[in-house]
Amino acid sequence: MYRCCIFDLDGTLLDTIHALAYTTNRVLERLGLGTVDEEHLKHFVGDGYRKQMERCLAYAGDPEGRLLEKSLPIYMEEFAKYCLYQVKPYDGIMEMADFLKARGVKLAVLSNKPHARTVETIESIFGKGYFDGIAGEREGVPKKPDPTGVFVLAEELQVELSECLYFGDTNTDMRTGINAGVDTVGVLWGFRDRKELEEFHPSYLISHPSEVKRIFGENV
Repeated sequence: MYRCCIFDLDGTLLDTIHALAYTTNRVLERLGLGTVDEEHLKHFVGDGYRKQMERCLAYAGDPEGRLLEKSLPIYMEEFAKYCLYQVKPYDGIMEMADFLKARGVKLAVLSNKPHARTVETIESIFGKGYFDGIAGEREGVPKKPDPTGVFVLAEELQVELSECLYFGDTNTDMRTGINAGVDTVGVLWGFRDRKELEEFHPSYLISHPSEVKRIFGENV
């Protein structure tokens, strides 16, 4: 039986697209470039802020990335101010988390968002101490889809990989779970579509957080 659920953050636990778009567009505007709409941005995020800005710069008029290095500290400055802009949990997330905690399941977050902002975001929405482990992008731990972050969290929480579920909404997340050798859950309410997730044959594919109950043998 599963004793630990590890969640991606953006597009899985929380709808953060407004914060990501607002921050990104403030950076692009400061660099004298055009903006990126939220639908395109959903396909640019998920692999860390450096790759996000590289993709956004290309879209906004800097295909060679000449402004990339200049954009990164600006992004960090703006994101420190606006990482919670209009952020909210997806419908059913709070109830799902309470259900898991009531069963004694450990909860963790593994994100490619900068670590300090990951902690700030999760603790602002769920409260300090609600999650048993929180890990964002940090020095010494490769970004997803490298599985190291999963291994570190499993060790910290003293659970076996066979006891872990990994939840995510992008191909990066599906590859993370596969690379870590854990059962993986694709969520369909996030930033990407069913086709992208199905290509990786996740252990489970769910369209609403309440369906987690079925994975644990209960009726929805």
